[in-house]
Amino acid sequence: MTNDRETKKSIMGGDEREHRRLAMTLAAVLLLGAFQLGEGELKGNYSKLSGIIIPGFASTQLRAWSILDCPYSPLDFNPLDLVWLDTTKLLSAVNCWLKCMLLDPYNQTDHPECKSRPDSGLSAITELDPGYITGPLSSVWKEWVKWCIEFGIEANGIIAAPYDWRLSPSMLEERDLYFYKLKQTFETALKLRGGPSIVFAHSLGNNVFRYFLEWLKLEIAPKQYIQWLDDHIYAFFSVGAPLLGSTETVKGMLSGNTFGLPVSEGTARLMFNSFGSSLWMMPFSKYCRADAMYLKHFSGGIRKGPNTYQCEQKEFQSNYSGFSTNIINIEIPSTRGIDAYPSVSEFSQTNYSSMECGLPTQLSFSAREISDGTFFKAIEDYDSDSKRTLHQLKKSYHDDPVLNPLTPWDRPPIKNVFCIYGVDSRTEVGYYFAPSGKPYPDNWIITDVIYEIEGSLVSRSGNQVEGNPGPASGDETVPYHSLSWCKNWLGPRVNITRAPQSEHDGSDVQVELNVEHHDEDVVPNMTRSPRVKYITYYEDSESIPGKRTAVWELDKANHRNIVRSPALMRELWLQIWHDIHADSPSKFVSKAKRGPLRDDDCYWDYGKARCAWPEYCEYRCSSVTP
Repeated sequence: MTNDRETKKSIMGGDEREHRRLAMTLAAVLLLGAFQLGEGELKGNYSKLSGIIIPGFASTQLRAWSILDCPYSPLDFNPLDLVWLDTTKLLSAVNCWLKCMLLDPYNQTDHPECKSRPDSGLSAITELDPGYITGPLSSVWKEWVKWCIEFGIEANGIIAAPYDWRLSPSMLEERDLYFYKLKQTFETALKLRGGPSIVFAHSLGNNVFRYFLEWLKLEIAPKQYIQWLDDHIYAFFSVGAPLLGSTETVKGMLSGNTFGLPVSEGTARLMFNSFGSSLWMMPFSKYCRADAMYLKHFSGGIRKGPNTYQCEQKEFQSNYSGFSTNIINIEIPSTRGIDAYPSVSEFSQTNYSSMECGLPTQLSFSAREISDGTFFKAIEDYDSDSKRTLHQLKKSYHDDPVLNPLTPWDRPPIKNVFCIYGVDSRTEVGYYFAPSGKPYPDNWIITDVIYEIEGSLVSRSGNQVEGNPGPASGDETVPYHSLSWCKNWLGPRVNITRAPQSEHDGSDVQVELNVEHHDEDVVPNMTRSPRVKYITYYEDSESIPGKRTAVWELDKANHRNIVRSPALMRELWLQIWHDIHADSPSKFVSKAKRGPLRDDDCYWDYGKARCAWPEYCEYRCSSVTP
């Protein structure tokens, strides 16, 4: 018989049975002490709030809704079998699996032999492939839900809103009544818990929520629209939103993006381009807008109006549609010169590089030229998929009766809007494509990639690239230019705070008050320690009476992993707890001090040879007898 010593870092004060109560008490102590709030009672009722999660692209489980016999595999597909993501079946029967994933590229119907539908409930979004894949590809909202449970939120207070992320926005409603059901979800949450909901949307989920808000305008009386939002939605936390699209979408459409799956790039391209949603994330210009086709009378009737798409003069005076560089640079095969290609003859000769007959012609395209179809018309003679793309682009986006999603966002008319994203990771912003000599779907190859890295542009080979880089880079998936568009929702004067992401005593917090901000980006004049990851907060509660807007930039936060960031979860929790305190002296929670909230936040300080944060944490030793 032997005894092993088990050491454990833990928040002080009792056994495990009282952990939840103590965690809640500690949160209150931190807020009332460190943030110096008033001594009044917590008059707000936290139990009335609901959290509604809208996941991003490829972040909802899909299950089979038919019987499919796979003759060359012992594994068949039966109703309710996991399709996205079942890696066992993907590896053993990829052709069978593809039938359950692919959609008709023109009308978005299922494959004749198999259909898939989104799963429901929290289990549909927490982990995509339980038991097989570990890491970011499979685990999505699992840590988020764990946080909520750890701090005592009831099961009916966390509501998932999964959807078929393969569909275009109009098809989500036409086939699945998704937006109607989402409206019912908000109304049910209000009746069940007695208070409004907090919306947490990630990546494409933000685009889905934006479309829902526009769809809602046509469903309820105009005079009741804002009141409905005030009654049902307390705050909108927009995480990693591709507000002006993502350049990585272009790579998926032309050469394929496997997302880490064990499939070829050609197979990934074939699958991605069958989805109507593939165009939903395309980059587009911030200078071009469109009117909705349907305009609602105050009397309640609906009439069809002109569908106009117009660009400001800035679009034609500036380079790259506001992005840092041209997104696509592509070589068109040529044996007779430009006149041989009628689909591109309408474009200016200046768009071509000068070269002799018989050599490829290189064309460059900006975000606007991608989203308005110019690019796909230019390669129509050389890419069999372009006709499908142009059809979907017109039908499901340009002529959408509710909203052309390929237009810049305005601030959602919600009381509290928090825009959160990662910065300063290496992010793809431009590509060079050339013909591969192979048939579709492998007919294009990437010859070079342009990255934005902390305010500069470099090629894959490491050479500097000319362009208009922003002050920071994106989150590895979405460029900074697209993520930071929500800074335009801030008013003319902004309070900026920069604080470490980790627990801190407040000595490294920097603050700038009433920073002037107009149409351009707002960048703080603050220092950085190379060994510290910061959160930079941009906060405005004055510009729109009764409404708050905040932007949080998290250093080195990856696009997909940001929803698992402990620092983000801590800040969300503290901000919400701060909001329900009736005597809060400020609109936003103070950043002056961040002590540990959970056992996981405690750690051993090797420099001081003691448990860090001794006023909150202790290092326990317990005997374990096998």
